[in-house]
Amino acid sequence: MDELSSRLLARLQDAFSMEEMAQTAVNGLINIATALAVFMAFYVIWRLLRVALNVASARSGVDETTVSFMQTLLKYGVLAVGFISALDTAGVQTGAVIASLGIAGLTIGFAAKDALSNLISGILIFIDRPFVIGDLVEVDGQYGRVDRITLRSTRIITRDGKMLAVPNTEVINQTVASYTNFPNLRIDIAVTVGVEESLGRVRELLLGILKDKPEYMSEPAPRVVVTALNDYNLALELQAWIINEREHVELRFALRESVFETLRAAGVEMPLETLQLVAPNTEEPVLRAS
Repeated sequence: MDELSSRLLARLQDAFSMEEMAQTAVNGLINIATALAVFMAFYVIWRLLRVALNVASARSGVDETTVSFMQTLLKYGVLAVGFISALDTAGVQTGAVIASLGIAGLTIGFAAKDALSNLISGILIFIDRPFVIGDLVEVDGQYGRVDRITLRSTRIITRDGKMLAVPNTEVINQTVASYTNFPNLRIDIAVTVGVEESLGRVRELLLGILKDKPEYMSEPAPRVVVTALNDYNLALELQAWIINEREHVELRFALRESVFETLRAAGVEMPLETLQLVAPNTEEPVLRAS
């Protein structure tokens, strides 16, 4: 028993000796420094590959969406290999670590199912291409320009300068309206005129606004249609196709203003449908709505 205690004490003294602890600390620092150096080397490799990819894509004319997707895959692929190589250099048994990750993969998958869903949705967005970087889109009532498509979210810059990070799963599961996926776009301006007005005259006035305007297409030709016959007015709609779909917001504002100014200058009545309620035994209105 005394001999066993002596051997145990000797082992403890060897393990906790200053020389042994100093050597262990030095070896640990060397391993950490080596691992960091290896990882930084892979990081530099990724930066060089990114520059090479940008140069190659610029020469080949690859679109920005494909370049962004390839950069993302390249980044995570190279850095993942660098991380595993750094652990291996530091003396960590990467095989055992990978096996442990495989066993824990099911648990991690349940815990991070939303992140995995966004990742898969990001890949589907790239494959399906409902829009690309630079497109003007509307997702869930939010309108803006697609700035970036990552594996987690789609970044949209709104007209007032806000950046919206929309999860890719929401983009996949919702209706996305693109204003720039097709060559041309039609803008519609609604207006009401009095029931006594001549539709022919009003139509001539409205179509005259677009005459000799290079922003609008002559084919398909603009037109004025009647959308509703109300009790006190006629609802019309001026429909015009524009050449540059990216200008649709500014052109819609300008055209709406031109419609109002033109009809007012021509003396065309533009009434609103009005409802007035009068209290019993009095002529004073209690509610008026348009």
